[in-house]
Amino acid sequence: PEWATKEPCLMGIDEAGRGPVLGPMVYGCMYCARSYHDTLATLSFADSKTLKEEQREELFESLKMNSSIGWEVDVICSKVLSAKMLKRTKINLNEISHNSAMGLVRKAIDSGVLLTEVYIDTVGDPEKYRVKLTEKFPGIKFVVAKKADSLYPVVSGASIVAKVTRDRALRNWVFDETAQNMHMNTGSGYPGGNRLLLINDVVNV
Repeated sequence: PEWATKEPCLMGIDEAGRGPVLGPMVYGCMYCARSYHDTLATLSFADSKTLKEEQREELFESLKMNSSIGWEVDVICSKVLSAKMLKRTKINLNEISHNSAMGLVRKAIDSGVLLTEVYIDTVGDPEKYRVKLTEKFPGIKFVVAKKADSLYPVVSGASIVAKVTRDRALRNWVFDETAQNMHMNTGSGYPGGNRLLLINDVVNV
């Protein structure tokens, strides 16, 4: 959007699917002009885990229609996660997560977004993560915090982007191992999720 290249902007980043046994890990970001932040706080965004699926869907559709908001996702499928974590020179999940978040920041900068502040839920030690991000992008102020999705509306919005994207991916999930005529309701993909189909090798699907 044109405003993003002219006004100082802030971004929130969050993920969905870091812990489940099924489906992709999705990193999402949402950004807006700093001058729009107070308005953003009135739009009923909240940590996606506290909202019903219907509420998340409605909020996602509303933010897609909002010309004052930009967003992006990085969908990392389970095959890619397994390949990176099991290769000879292993890449652990924290590093994969960090790289995904940094990729979203880089994509925004490369598209011309005048990014000045980024708020992000921590992966690992918050201060070490903040230093890592600051060294990578020295012109940006990073705020790294536990439960950032419940503290900062722009991160709450990012959590909705990530969760809805992941929910939609799971609705169309197809197991390589199953017969073509076999239909299953797999639920959320989290161990405590409803109607979860448990299989031992699902991480390698």
